[in-house]
Amino acid sequence: MKNSKEYSKKVHELYRSLKRKYPKVQRAIYNEPVEALVYAIISENMSETAAQSAIKRFGDYFVSLNDLRVSRTEEVIEVLGADTPVTRDIASTLTRVLRAVFERYNTVSLEALRKISKRPARQTLEKMDGTSYFAVNYCMLTSLQGHAIPLTKKMIEYLRSDQLVHPDADEQQIEGFLARQISAKNAYEFYALLRRQSESRKSKKKRKTTRKTKPEAKAKTKKKTKKTTKTKSRKK
Repeated sequence: MKNSKEYSKKVHELYRSLKRKYPKVQRAIYNEPVEALVYAIISENMSETAAQSAIKRFGDYFVSLNDLRVSRTEEVIEVLGADTPVTRDIASTLTRVLRAVFERYNTVSLEALRKISKRPARQTLEKMDGTSYFAVNYCMLTSLQGHAIPLTKKMIEYLRSDQLVHPDADEQQIEGFLARQISAKNAYEFYALLRRQSESRKSKKKRKTTRKTKPEAKAKTKKKTKKTTKTKSRKK
């Protein structure tokens, strides 16, 4: 990534500040890689709080991951909550990925990936129908002992808006850059803290719009009042 030395310093400063700001992170570990994949698919376009609530409802509703695999998209959407483009995408992706797992291993399990080295495990995940870069990285980090830093769209937007990475860098370049800055043992903590920070950030544009709208509204009201007064005086 361009100007990596400059951004490296900023990333390390960010990491230190986030550790001071938030409570200690409890690492997520999945013994079954497919469970990590399912959580990643749900949480990629949801807040972490919403994703955790959804996972709980899934556990209460579906008997097993195989039950989820053969479920209708509409049924999965109902468990996720409201019918939106995001929940529709999550539902269809979940069933596609679980079907891909079943077709390859004749079971809804990725336990076989734990018995091979990290590179072929990653390649297998990347080739599966429906898996995103985020989902692969999350699965590698939390279940297959890989060195990766998963990035949601909000996390990438936060890094760019605060000028912590080069504006022209894409998702893979940013992830690779962060992985070189943050050690494997700290990767999950950094991911969790950065995600928490990015999801707590309110849109700057909205704040600016609100501030501008109020004075403009007052100005228009004053103009209208003056015009009304003039009209009345003319009638008299």
